[in-house]
Amino acid sequence: MIKIIEGTILPHKDAFCEDVVVVYFQGNASSLPPRLPYLSNVLKALAREDGGKNYTIVALSYRGYWTSKGRPSQVGIELDAAAALEWVGDRYDYHRTKVVVWGQSIGAGIATVSLANLLRRSKGNLQQFRGLILETPFVDLKAVLVALYPQKFLPYRYLAPFLRSTWDCRSALVSIGESKPNVKVLILEAGNDEIVPPGQAETLEEACTQQKLQVDRKTIAGALHTEMMAKFQGRSHIVRFLQSL
Repeated sequence: MIKIIEGTILPHKDAFCEDVVVVYFQGNASSLPPRLPYLSNVLKALAREDGGKNYTIVALSYRGYWTSKGRPSQVGIELDAAAALEWVGDRYDYHRTKVVVWGQSIGAGIATVSLANLLRRSKGNLQQFRGLILETPFVDLKAVLVALYPQKFLPYRYLAPFLRSTWDCRSALVSIGESKPNVKVLILEAGNDEIVPPGQAETLEEACTQQKLQVDRKTIAGALHTEMMAKFQGRSHIVRFLQSL
C-alpha cells in the first residue's frame, strides 16, 4: 500500500484481496503505546488464520492524549473521532473495503456515538461501515453513576445532570439501527469487571435487538475491565468477528 502526497491510498500488490480496516478508539486511561502489543496480536492472529484479506488497524490518539495537543472534552473528542472516520471513509475504496469501528470502555461510547453521527450525516450511504465492536461498554455515564451509587442518601447519583460527558451508547445504537440496520455488533463484557456495573452490556444487546441489528454478546470469564485483550478468549472473539464480515 502506498500513500502519495495528496493523501490518496494506492492499491497494494494484493489488489484483488478484500480490505478490512478497523478504527480503534481507546478508553480514557493511559495512551496508545501500552495497547499496541494487544492490537498487534489481533493482526498476527488474523494474518495466520485468514490470508485472503488485508487487515489494517487505524488507532486514534484523542486531543490531550499521547502526543496530541489540546484538552479532552466530549465535543472535542467527537470532532477527533469524526475526522478519523471520515479520513478512513475517504481513503479506502468502498467497493472492496469493510470498515469496523472498535471502542474500549469510554472508547465504546465514543465509537458508537461517532458512528451514529457519521451515518446520520451521510443518511446511511456509507456502505463500507459494516461492523461495531464494543469492548467493556456502558449504557451511558449517567447509568454507571447511578449503578455504582444506588443509595439514595448518597449525593453522587444526583450529580448525573451535571456530567460534562455522557457518551449515550444506547441512544447511539438506536440511531445506527435507523440509519444502517445491516451493521453487525459484537459486545464483549468482562466477567469480573470492577468498573462497569453488571447489566450494562445486556441492556445494549437489547437495544440492538429492538433495532434489528445483528448482535452477539460474549462474556469473558475472569476478566477485569482492562484484561479483555490479555485473555485468549477475548482476542479470539474479536478475530472471529472480523473474519465473519
